[in-house]
Amino acid sequence: MAAASDDLQKTPLHGLHLELGARMVPFAGYSMPVQYPAGLMAEHKHTREAAGLFDISHMGQLRLAGPDAAAAFESLMPVDVIGLAPGKQRYGLLLNDEGGILDDLMFFNEGGDSLFVIVNGACKVADIAHIQARIGQRCQVLPLPGQALLALQGPQAAAALARLSPGIERFVFMTGGAVQIGGIAAFVTRSGYTGEDGFEISVAAQDAEALARLLLAQPEVAPIGLGARNSLRLEAGLCLYGNDIDESTTPVEAALNWAIQKVRRTGGAREGGFPGAGRVLAQLTAASGSAGHLDHETLKRKRVGLVALERIPVRDGTVLESFEGLPIGQVSSGLLGPSVDRPVAMGYVALAYAEPGTRIQAMVRGKPVPMEVSTMPFVPARYYRG
Repeated sequence: MAAASDDLQKTPLHGLHLELGARMVPFAGYSMPVQYPAGLMAEHKHTREAAGLFDISHMGQLRLAGPDAAAAFESLMPVDVIGLAPGKQRYGLLLNDEGGILDDLMFFNEGGDSLFVIVNGACKVADIAHIQARIGQRCQVLPLPGQALLALQGPQAAAALARLSPGIERFVFMTGGAVQIGGIAAFVTRSGYTGEDGFEISVAAQDAEALARLLLAQPEVAPIGLGARNSLRLEAGLCLYGNDIDESTTPVEAALNWAIQKVRRTGGAREGGFPGAGRVLAQLTAASGSAGHLDHETLKRKRVGLVALERIPVRDGTVLESFEGLPIGQVSSGLLGPSVDRPVAMGYVALAYAEPGTRIQAMVRGKPVPMEVSTMPFVPARYYRG
């Protein structure tokens, strides 16, 4: 175990995590805090009620620069990159040539022919290589390994951050810009991974600990680990790459149709032109049929929310069956939701069972647990839209 631990990378906040009593675990090749002494449940509820500080420095940050950067990046995703206004952020999906999801990401139009991109930690090496190989001749692909990344999330996040960075409240959901936080230069977007209002903060690695200490000194703010990050994002209905989406799933199967803007769809001004476009656009058409006339051959399964009707948590990988005992899918993420106080999950089911209100069953240690397909999020989002 010691040798394995020695092989893990450390974020700039590693020493601070240890000082705060964090339990560290391997995650995406890094030693990361899964929880602090308060525990997962307390950390989850503190984020929902006040403000939680997350170290997400394991994630990849890069910049795409040049006059052709937006058009080049758009060629890799079914997303409107060219039309994104300066100062705004958007969710994106890197696809393989079959329309499977290589990674989900966030990108921000910095203006001046520059895009700032954040990708998942476990995927960042492959993502950067993929982007470089596909569009490196059209724009500069500039990894930013010297940057740390923090997330401040919760209904009191804005009040805490505004104390250190007056004017930060002018940002609304999915906007951002360069700011000073207590005299430390940072790049902030009003976004996050919890369903709550909040901010993601890119800062030079050498300034990360000083910034974290400034934030933790605010009365609203407590440190939060990966355990609560997972329960918060699941209650918010947000996908975890590697669990809920991967190269075997398309955006339409993953119920991420909302991330594909009209301009990139069939009949749009810049229809298709992305990897796997034929399959993805066909599935979008299939998904648009009325409930009784869906194309079950083109689109065979769909990600759905699930609520257990008994107080038995249903974990990742659990097989889902019809009440007749037919296998119809599998749970991709599941736990006892601390805020909703009941077992919630998401998973993939055959299209015939994807309508909200449909009753199915999960096989937990050989015992059928009744479940109901549910709309998501399980906890209403509280993003600040002005």
